[in-house]
Amino acid sequence: MAPLKNTQVLIMAATAGIAVANVYYSQPILHEISLQFHTTLEKAGSISVLAQIGYGIGLFFLTPIGDMIERKKLILYLQAALVLSLLLVAFAPNIMILYIGSLLIGVFSVVAQVILPMAASLVKENRGKIVGQIFTGILVGILLARVFSGFITNWLGWQYVYLISAVLVAGTAILMQTDFRSVPERFTGTYAGLLKSTIAQWSRFPVLRRTALTGMLAFGTLSAFWVTLTLYLSEAPFHYSASAIGLFGLLAAAGALIAPLFGKLADKGSSVRSLLFSTGLTLLSIVILKVAPGAIVAIWITVILLDIGVQATQVTNIAVIYTLDSLANSRINTVYMTSYFIGGALGSYFAIQFYKSGGWPAATAFMALLALIAIINVVTSTSNANKLQLGKSE
Repeated sequence: MAPLKNTQVLIMAATAGIAVANVYYSQPILHEISLQFHTTLEKAGSISVLAQIGYGIGLFFLTPIGDMIERKKLILYLQAALVLSLLLVAFAPNIMILYIGSLLIGVFSVVAQVILPMAASLVKENRGKIVGQIFTGILVGILLARVFSGFITNWLGWQYVYLISAVLVAGTAILMQTDFRSVPERFTGTYAGLLKSTIAQWSRFPVLRRTALTGMLAFGTLSAFWVTLTLYLSEAPFHYSASAIGLFGLLAAAGALIAPLFGKLADKGSSVRSLLFSTGLTLLSIVILKVAPGAIVAIWITVILLDIGVQATQVTNIAVIYTLDSLANSRINTVYMTSYFIGGALGSYFAIQFYKSGGWPAATAFMALLALIAIINVVTSTSNANKLQLGKSE
């Protein structure tokens, strides 16, 4: 099996990042959208929620198909549908059409989660490194999405965010079809059987359950931080604007470049060591907030360390789960990523509740608890695996 070229990896990373960024474009521009359609900010906020819901729907119902039909073909279909959805939002005549378009954008943005298992199926050596690089593209897309949409909206108007994105998606769709070898389909049953098999992966692999829980806790910590940081920095004593808060994403994006290094560790069989370091770094980043409450420098440091820790955890986990069964990569990825985003949603929800009841100190205490449980899960999982291995050897 010929290795992937560097240009191919770059194309896959850019395609995945550009696709998933569409889910997050609306978050910093809700005020402008509400003015455009003469509606309340709360109703405009439903756009972001619908995009997230759509992503969850696409994640479960569409990404497993990558094990049934040729992935390159599936990616083309999803990107074509995504372009049409972006145009629907850009030219939406009323708020209801905007709602529908946002939901569809979320559904078809899951093309990013088809590319990851595709990359894993195309390589045998350095799989963790390659997957880590592509996942870095996804993370950079998520982190820069808010900055991009804010600046484009200020310069040209919010509709151009989606028009420019449609052009970018179309461009990467062409690139994805030009220089990638085809991978034959693996699953020969029905679509209903495919979904049933997807659910079955959860009980099939204990390693998948352990990594899914670690991923849930890590992304829950990250989501809790970002959703409450916006509230915290917009109030006294900071009173930061939405665009200023969005710039914190640039610090996080810089940290994303370090994540592939942990994929290399996983390739060398050091996934446990990598997870212990990354989950420990996540906890340390939150502890810094507790030690220096209210210090903006502490927040800067936390943004960088937290992002590195969570991304390194994710890259390591993905490298591990793609060693379980190459014939079921898409289904395994679906189980893991569904758990991952459930963790993010729950982390955001409970963090807001803690913030309402106890402010920033309560919210950061909740984050620290999630990070601590993640470390405990890694340690206990390693201990149980060692005991199981010892029992087999005896």
